[in-house]
Amino acid sequence: METNLLNKLSNDYLKRLDDKEDYNVIINVNDAQNTKTFYAHSAILRQRSSYFHERLVKTKKNKNNIKKITLTNVTIQHFEIIIRYIYGGVVSLENIDSSFIVELMLASCEFFLEEFIKYLENYLIEEKSHWLLLHFANIYSKSFQSDNKLQILQKWCNDIIVKYPTKFFDSENFTSIQENALISIITRDDLQMDEGKIWDYVIKWGVAQNFDLPSDPDNYTLENFQTLKATIQNCLPHVRYFHISNNDIVENVQPYHQILEKNLWKDLLRKLIFSNHPITSKILPPRIVLAQQLPPRADELVSTIINNEHAAEIASWVDKRDYSTKNNPYRFNLLLRGSKDGFTAASFWNLCNEQVNVIVIMKVKGTDEILGGYNPIAWHKPFSKRFTKESDDCFIFSLKNGIIKNSILSRVKKPKTAVLCHSKYGPCFGGGGLTLKDNCDQDGQCQCFNYNNNTYNPIRDKSTYDEVDDCSKFSVEEYEICKAPLGFKWWSQSHNHVIEYELLIISHRTLSPIL
Repeated sequence: METNLLNKLSNDYLKRLDDKEDYNVIINVNDAQNTKTFYAHSAILRQRSSYFHERLVKTKKNKNNIKKITLTNVTIQHFEIIIRYIYGGVVSLENIDSSFIVELMLASCEFFLEEFIKYLENYLIEEKSHWLLLHFANIYSKSFQSDNKLQILQKWCNDIIVKYPTKFFDSENFTSIQENALISIITRDDLQMDEGKIWDYVIKWGVAQNFDLPSDPDNYTLENFQTLKATIQNCLPHVRYFHISNNDIVENVQPYHQILEKNLWKDLLRKLIFSNHPITSKILPPRIVLAQQLPPRADELVSTIINNEHAAEIASWVDKRDYSTKNNPYRFNLLLRGSKDGFTAASFWNLCNEQVNVIVIMKVKGTDEILGGYNPIAWHKPFSKRFTKESDDCFIFSLKNGIIKNSILSRVKKPKTAVLCHSKYGPCFGGGGLTLKDNCDQDGQCQCFNYNNNTYNPIRDKSTYDEVDDCSKFSVEEYEICKAPLGFKWWSQSHNHVIEYELLIISHRTLSPIL
């Protein structure tokens, strides 16, 4: 029977890394900040990394029988972790920023550390999925920049895109994605898009890669068609032509038919005219249409505070477009309800910590007021001191209800202090814009300030504010927190334009888009 005693082995090899004796490799890491020297052993480097194996073979020894390697493609901080993994197979990612882990993963690709790369991919997906969704465009792009080394992360991204493809293909930076990324999507059997649309987007992408091509195919020369064909030749075999509608064949494929193989175009024409005519071209199977579970009807709204009109109004504010009860595409599922889960700060942090895109709704005790707010960036429970977080998209509101004749929307005025994270409070917007303290169902534990320089404009009537401290204090008889309509946002390169994605999060405590 074999026994693995790897901890002692790992520690022994790490000691060798720190030992300045018997080394035969010097690695100088030069980054933008500094230079650091590492003393290593060729036998370990060559065994653990194919990059170092090839590099050491090509590196000559100096007069002291030492091989020197200079690295400029990795930071010192990243390489300190990588070299410890190479020697001891150990890594600690606690309290490390997510963006640093992503860059560590990309650096590991340079050294062909397959096991380590897969570990980092799985760690990000399992532990940092909310962060990945908030930075989806950047993560998606980077996952395809390292050849096929990040297949786990690529699949995770594509699994989302194929279910909700329209806004990905309609995003302003769609035409800037790499060819291998586009191919990885259009090869998927479960891509939920009409085949004619897929053809259109392939053409759009190809044309965008050649700025000198005319916008109208009627003006194309033979050379123009050859240029377009050469650009998308790796995409063309994955379009399922015989599942494109006859109308799309005539309207959208025919203008570009010169980029298709002659026999394929002839077969498409035969199918168009004679549906039963024999076809010699390869026919790919139709894409799999995923079964969709219909959500509850709009009149089955689970909130005990708001009605369908309120829900449509909140969705309109989030999406920055007009919805009514008839076309509101979203439904609410709860993260927290005060009367069920408790009104304490502890219950808030237990159920809502790090939840992005959440809506807070509260019924003010003794009035018709319904107040609330939207936070797309999540509250993170601080270990000690409180801190604020920045967002351009937060807002607070008061809803029309009873004697409250008009709704009030107050978008954030000072993005740097959009939300407050305080371990002893519940959800807080800005520096007193709307704050729920511990036990928010008790007198005075909720408050709104009316300072001239506040992060938000006031949402309560002026008569409710104390003249001395300019603060309006109240308590709630009920409050709810739920997942907001958007699962994540596809950001453009400039970060000035936001294209919003719906993400169906498989959980009984989410707000999912109606499909």
